[in-house]
Amino acid sequence: MGRSVLLQLARDSIQEVLQAEINIKRDALIEEHPLLDRKIATRLNLFIEGKLRGSSNTNNPDIALIDGIILNAKKAAFQDHDFTPLTTSEYLSCEVEIILDTPDGTISEKDPAILKTTSYSLESEL
Repeated sequence: MGRSVLLQLARDSIQEVLQAEINIKRDALIEEHPLLDRKIATRLNLFIEGKLRGSSNTNNPDIALIDGIILNAKKAAFQDHDFTPLTTSEYLSCEVEIILDTPDGTISEKDPAILKTTSYSLESEL
């Protein structure tokens, strides 16, 4: 099962900064997914090993969903004043959570880390 459009957009937004190149095709995404153009307040959290690593939210109802996700992903990863900017290795190990405040209620979804961190012990192999 693939990652949702919103979670993929959040990950792509962070990758744009890490790779220093623009990859998101905003207009094409809105054409394919018109709901991305709706005005919805968003919050984005990043977690590493269950601990908050960055957070950002837009409470402004005048921002399109696509712009809120892009903005909050980049702010949570690189401009949260409580944390240093996210590194590539942290990006690969972080979970992404998106919370939307819609007229019908709160919607939340979480994307697991790309690389799972595991404890490895040579003794377990012997």
